[in-house]
Amino acid sequence: MYPTDCRYTREHEWVRIEDDTCVLGITDFAQNQLGEVVFVETPEVGHVFDAGDEIGTIESVKAVAEVYTPVAGEIVEVNENLKDDPQSVNEDPHGDGWLVKIKYSSSSAFAELMDAAAYEEYTKEGK
Repeated sequence: MYPTDCRYTREHEWVRIEDDTCVLGITDFAQNQLGEVVFVETPEVGHVFDAGDEIGTIESVKAVAEVYTPVAGEIVEVNENLKDDPQSVNEDPHGDGWLVKIKYSSSSAFAELMDAAAYEEYTKEGK
């Protein structure tokens, strides 16, 4: 159900490594919990974050959820399509609904993240 080329956080973000950057988004589980996404706030390109920092918010018809980065690094790209089409987070959360690309400063944080099978088990526990 969840892409095996990604790693997952307990806060329901996913990260996929692409060369020296990683792509970050929220999981299908998270978008289902939020409901219809109406607005996505992302950081500016060039902003540097530490692992665990809040990097933005996702607003739905039900709630507002914070998005955290599991890796430290610099934002090198944001998904500009989300300004006009925030629903792509609902329609394709692991693809076109990605949020940001981060040039990460260390890959050690990835070892602590869940693989697809572990994340699926985690979501079955209702967390």
